[in-house]
Amino acid sequence: MESLWAIDQGDGTVQLDNIPWFIRGIACGDVVVTEPDEEGVRWAGEVVRRSENCTIRLIVFRDGGSGAARQSVINAFQQLGVDGEGIERFGMVALDVPPTADLAKVQRLLNHGAAEEWWDMEEGCITAQWRATSAG
Repeated sequence: MESLWAIDQGDGTVQLDNIPWFIRGIACGDVVVTEPDEEGVRWAGEVVRRSENCTIRLIVFRDGGSGAARQSVINAFQQLGVDGEGIERFGMVALDVPPTADLAKVQRLLNHGAAEEWWDMEEGCITAQWRATSAG
């Protein structure tokens, strides 16, 4: 289970407002249906509108995934128009890749860092545009 920030859309849906750390198949900006339980906690259901953002997760190996190492990764991707967030507990960085970013450059940096063993990566949520860029 993972709690996410979201903006209530007033119609039983919410727009996700942070990068998912562990949930696969969703990205920041997606709109999902929610269902409240008996305590009023809203549980996410199906995605009703995709943001077209991608969620990429990295386990940072450089410097043992230190805060400085995670921040340097975030800074490198910010230069490519990608937002990121780090979490100390797992030495992770989660990236929110918008469709407006240069996906080929983002993928080159991701693959270079993996080849150099700076990080390992997982595609948590990708789009057709991301897949087409990978294939090209």
